Amino acid sequence: MKVLFVCIGNTCRSPMAEAVLNHLMVKQQLQDWQTDSAGLRDWNVGLEPQGRGLQLLQQHGLKSKHLSRMITTQDFYEFDYILGMDNSNLSELRQMAASLEPPPQCKIMLLGSFLGRKEDEIIEDPYFTQGMSGFHAAYLQIRESCERFVQQHTGKAASP
Repeated sequence: MKVLFVCIGNTCRSPMAEAVLNHLMVKQQLQDWQTDSAGLRDWNVGLEPQGRGLQLLQQHGLKSKHLSRMITTQDFYEFDYILGMDNSNLSELRQMAASLEPPPQCKIMLLGSFLGRKEDEIIEDPYFTQGMSGFHAAYLQIRESCERFVQQHTGKAASP
């Protein structure tokens, strides 16, 4: 199973999701799983995730060595799932996939759709929020979404 998380700049939500799923993969011994994250814009290419996100991950015993990158055409053929964080990400990803030949077979979805609660499907971008509150909210949604994703695909309950 190969999972790619995508947000606008690949500095907050998608690297946090990658770190959470990496942790769950180790904990659940999912050796045949791989994860990565990417952005839809080149603003942060080559940079570490946003400092507040890294701080939050550290508070939860997680870490990220990710350097931001942009999504590529090859990603649509390489990954089984491409999971966006909000409707704008989802729309752009679907448009990109629709323009490709041959059509990619990956599933393009909202990460939050695995929560099963329509009101929590959108994981808001915390970048422009003051302090840590937006990052905490995003992290909680990401963690639960990743846990449910693992449970749905393995049949095993997962928790960080």
